[in-house]
Amino acid sequence: MIPHTVPHVLRIGPARLTAGLDHCRRLDLPAHRTLHGEPVPRDLDTLIAQVDEVDLRGRGGAAFPFARKLRAVAEASGSRERVVLVNAAEGEPASAKDAMLLIRTPHLVLDGALLAAEALRAKEVVVATAEGEVGEASIAAAVAERRAANIAGASESRISIRVVGVPERFITGEGGALVRGVNGLEAVPPGRKRRASESGVDGLPTLLSNAETFAQLAILAELGAAGYAEVGTEREPGTLLFSVAGSAVVEAPSGTPLADVLDLCEAEIGDGVLVGGYHGAWLSAATAVATELSREGLRLAGGSLGAGIVVPLGESTCPIGEAARVAAYLAAQSSGQCGPCRLGLPELARTLRALTEGSGSTDSVRRAVRAIERRGACFHPDGTARFVLSALDAFDTDIALHLEHGSCGRPIRGVLPLPEAEEEPEYRLDVDWTRCEGHGLCAHLLPEFVDLDAYGFPSFRAVPAWMAKEARRAVEMCPALALRLARTDGTPAPASPLRLVGSGVT
Repeated sequence: MIPHTVPHVLRIGPARLTAGLDHCRRLDLPAHRTLHGEPVPRDLDTLIAQVDEVDLRGRGGAAFPFARKLRAVAEASGSRERVVLVNAAEGEPASAKDAMLLIRTPHLVLDGALLAAEALRAKEVVVATAEGEVGEASIAAAVAERRAANIAGASESRISIRVVGVPERFITGEGGALVRGVNGLEAVPPGRKRRASESGVDGLPTLLSNAETFAQLAILAELGAAGYAEVGTEREPGTLLFSVAGSAVVEAPSGTPLADVLDLCEAEIGDGVLVGGYHGAWLSAATAVATELSREGLRLAGGSLGAGIVVPLGESTCPIGEAARVAAYLAAQSSGQCGPCRLGLPELARTLRALTEGSGSTDSVRRAVRAIERRGACFHPDGTARFVLSALDAFDTDIALHLEHGSCGRPIRGVLPLPEAEEEPEYRLDVDWTRCEGHGLCAHLLPEFVDLDAYGFPSFRAVPAWMAKEARRAVEMCPALALRLARTDGTPAPASPLRLVGSGVT
């Protein structure tokens, strides 16, 4: 399987995760084995000791110690079966590193996942990725290559490998949402925190980490702890993958100056640099120039490594306008399951947009942030709040121009990558006034879209597509059966299944 187009790869220092990609669009199994050899299985204690020695952390955003995940799965499972789940969903529009690994060097990811599965005596490796994309086809082809070559051997052959496509949405990569998607449910956060190490795929103890983490594990097994630590910093050895400006993937040793990576990509800092992704933080130009790319270096700068995303803003676009675009996108990407997402994120996006128009205030934005922080069913509200607050700090000069003149004089060029806008249907709630008795339940269920008059009767505002599920709930629960949901273009809304209690019919 040779893809027509592949993510562009650059590097500073030695090629590890990107070895061989100067000459090959994609490393098939023979090419991969020539470069990396065949990994030697380790028992669990040996693997944990090696991972601990280099302090390998998850590369999906939370930087959780990988050794602790291994121990948690081993201790939670007892004699039960276990599963290894590779998170390659990568819902962030500005990220390309996991897609690069799946498309160009998929066997490195599989080697790492199988090493962990062998050590844990897991029954299955599941690779979850965006459905219908090139990465899904490439990793599925890699699995087929291994089966066809019959190189697995007795130990590896007992570990099945399954590729699962999940919807490409921002929240799909959240751990709980991904597990739900793999289990055949809607890929949204479950609301209550449940550790995958205790109950994940099929309810089994599951080792969940992202694609780069497993690729790093394969490199660690290949080089050994001492070889792995030959580059990088003393506390954070090894190399890192960075998605730069949404167009290139750069491999660089931990501790590399951010300025060196931007120079390599011929990227202009301009008004600032976003690090860590859309749940990350903005660095001012002065801070970015002096920042090293490591967990510690970015923490000292006020940012985070996150998912390894670096987006320089340049000087030709409106900084606060770019931030407002992303805030609106993040509000629409929520699952709409809790108040901070349903009510708070749209309000936060509105206050930031008002600021770009010169009619708002930073105080109103900060009030909207306080209404959602530490109150969500998942980290999405907190991550969005972090992104917005850092924009207020990094772009204070630009904001002052907007408040004084209504604009900074620059257009919003769309520098921050976002998916192409899909025209989503808009819905409306219609009411049969001969039935409506003014119970007010619809306003309680949909307070952001339903107003009650002085007599308790409702009036309605248009309902966006991402809130259609909640609107259907209001229709189903109306005591007088007076509501129905329709599209604003006049076509009927798709019905949701109702369970008729006691009838056995759905």
